[in-house]
Amino acid sequence: MPTNLYLVRHAHSTYTPDELGRPLSDRGFADALTVTKLLSAEKIDTVYSSPYKRAMQTVEGIAEYSGKEIKIENAFRERILSEKPVEDFKAAITRVWGDFDFHWQGGESNRFSQNRGVKAVMQLLDKHVGENIVIGTHGNLMVLMMNYFDDKYGFDFWKDLGMPDIYRLSFDGKKFIDVKWIWGSV
Repeated sequence: MPTNLYLVRHAHSTYTPDELGRPLSDRGFADALTVTKLLSAEKIDTVYSSPYKRAMQTVEGIAEYSGKEIKIENAFRERILSEKPVEDFKAAITRVWGDFDFHWQGGESNRFSQNRGVKAVMQLLDKHVGENIVIGTHGNLMVLMMNYFDDKYGFDFWKDLGMPDIYRLSFDGKKFIDVKWIWGSV
C-alpha cells in the first residue's frame, strides 16, 4: 500500500506584515472548505502543518473532519527569502530559482529550503508507512520538495500555482512513484 502525501499550499490570505500570524481572507476561508470537501473523500490518517496561521487554517477543516489534531512541523514553513523586505520581489525570487545555492542576506537558498523540507518528508515516510498524510505548507517550499523528486517542478511551475493548490505525492517506502494534481484555485 503506498504512502500518500497531500501537499496543500495555503489558501489566499489577507496581507499583514506578521508572516507567522497572517490569516486567511474571506476567499481563503471559502477555498479551505473546498479543500476539506475534496480531502474528505480520502482516508486521512494524519495532518501536519507549517506553524504559519494561514497554512493551519487551510487544513484545519480536514483535521476536524478526520478527527485528528494538526501536528505542527516547523520544517514545512515557507522559505525565508531575505531578512529584510526586498524592493523587487519578482527579481529576488527569480534570482534564487536561477541558482539553487544563492541566498539573499539572512535568507535561505533553494537548496537549503529544499533539504529542510525533504528531510521532514523522509521522516514522515518512515513514521507513517502506507498512510495518507496531509501537509499544510507554502508555495515555494511545496514546489522545492516536489522538485527534489521530479525536476519538472520548478520556477515556471511555481509561478502557475493556485492558492490553495493540492498535489498528492505517492511513495512505495521512500521510493517516489508519482505526483497527481488534486485541485487548485487561482
